[in-house]
Amino acid sequence: MTTKKHDFTALAKTHQSVRMRLRFLALAHFQEGNSRTAIAKFLKVSRTSINKWISQYHQFGMDRLIDKKTTGRPFRLSNEQHKQLIHYVTESSKSELGGRLNGSDIQLYIEENFAVHYHLSSVYKLLHKLGFSWITSRSKHPKQSIEAQEDFKKIPIQNDL
Repeated sequence: MTTKKHDFTALAKTHQSVRMRLRFLALAHFQEGNSRTAIAKFLKVSRTSINKWISQYHQFGMDRLIDKKTTGRPFRLSNEQHKQLIHYVTESSKSELGGRLNGSDIQLYIEENFAVHYHLSSVYKLLHKLGFSWITSRSKHPKQSIEAQEDFKKIPIQNDL
């Protein structure tokens, strides 16, 4: 495939991806006549990577240089299970029994109901993805009295006298 001359230095300056900047800089150096070994040393990447980028550009053009979107690891819980977990956490926080959830409670719930083991730190990451905060509010005690709280606030402290 014949390739037209590109201004790789300008492309490297405008691109946001660090990976793409490295590729464009490597091609800019190659266009200037630098050896592949010198480019690899200068950019602190392997010579194999430099060879691959230059080869792909010459064979397929700019399209092959651009990163494909990566999907990442799939979720271990389905969308329906996510909804069930959201419901469980939401309803438990509204419970009048006075208890409050922590990560290990949710970890246990996931294991018992979905037969999936999550590390505790992953439970917190999952909760964050589901829109929950790590900071929790205190639950209300079942025998809590708003009137008693207001009366308590009216009691003068010794420094107030």
